[in-house]
Amino acid sequence: QVQLVESGGGLVQAGGSLRLSCAASGRFFNINDMGWYRQGPGKQRELVATITRGGGTNYVYSVKGRFTISRDYAKNTVYLQMNNLKPEDTAVYYCYADTFWGQGTQVTVSS
Repeated sequence: QVQLVESGGGLVQAGGSLRLSCAASGRFFNINDMGWYRQGPGKQRELVATITRGGGTNYVYSVKGRFTISRDYAKNTVYLQMNNLKPEDTAVYYCYADTFWGQGTQVTVSS
């Protein structure tokens, strides 16, 4: 079983930055894929960014060039650096590790 604890959400003005963190703990051998989904108000959940065990990354088009996903393998932690935030980035952000999910952290971007 894997527990995921997210942190770093909050309220920020448009153009600002936030860094989300998600630490995995529990009994596991190796985590393969980690990443972030988000669900905005009245929207479906969408995949934001992923990072494989080998370090390969992928981003949804709307965040390319603004968000960066990274991973600390020793700490079993995944990060999402979000720059130049826009009001449309407002959502609950959920991290995942293989088939396990975090509880979500709210990101609100004011215009």
